[in-house]
Amino acid sequence: MSITGAATAANLEVDFDGAVFTNPTLIDNVYWPLTSGVSHVYFAETEDGCEVNMVTGSDTRNGFGEPYDEISARAVEDLEWLSEDCSGDYILMEKTTDWYAQDDDDNIWYMGEETVAYDDEGECLTDEGAWEAGEDDAEAGIVILGTPIKGLAYQQEYLEDEAEDMGKVLNLNVTVELESFGPFTDCLKTKEWTPLERGHVEHKFYCPVGGGLMLINELHGKTVRVEYIGDTLPADDFPTELPAVGACPEE
Repeated sequence: MSITGAATAANLEVDFDGAVFTNPTLIDNVYWPLTSGVSHVYFAETEDGCEVNMVTGSDTRNGFGEPYDEISARAVEDLEWLSEDCSGDYILMEKTTDWYAQDDDDNIWYMGEETVAYDDEGECLTDEGAWEAGEDDAEAGIVILGTPIKGLAYQQEYLEDEAEDMGKVLNLNVTVELESFGPFTDCLKTKEWTPLERGHVEHKFYCPVGGGLMLINELHGKTVRVEYIGDTLPADDFPTELPAVGACPEE
């Protein structure tokens, strides 16, 4: 599936049937390469405290629901920790597995996710938001375009009333300054939002020289700045297993 200049300032019709997947688990899009065993770590100060996320390329998965039953995808593990007083005493709050597949035009397709979130007492808050392409009428979408075009909007995922994220290309030559790294130039700036959460908007910055997602500005209410801080966790205590107690409430 190629994208031409005629698509500028328009909505891209996401056409999975027109995509070719020769080696879908090789995620080497210059804006967001996802390699098995390689991590990206992010830090943010929020109203809840200090948050750290580690995103790591993991195993592969073969097959989803129809018409995605012959697609292989790269699993990406996302762990989120919180230190309420920013003292370095972190608690694992959320654990997510996302699945991505890259087509021959370097578009990265989002195939679904499993997620579970706990509170600091070990009680499960929710596993809402989990979905899988081809199950319950869920459709895969594109999370990063192989050929981004300014003004182009696209569906990133679709499960009615559960997962309806959208993306849009805002700029292709942004410079990003981080506290520990940079500057990074020629970065892709995107806007992400969902009609399910009015006012919830994120600006993401993907830098080809930095090798991936470098910065997220979460714009709902007070702006939260989520920065890339390296490929390893800082020298605090980061548990890696969620509590084994507390079933999630029934929806």
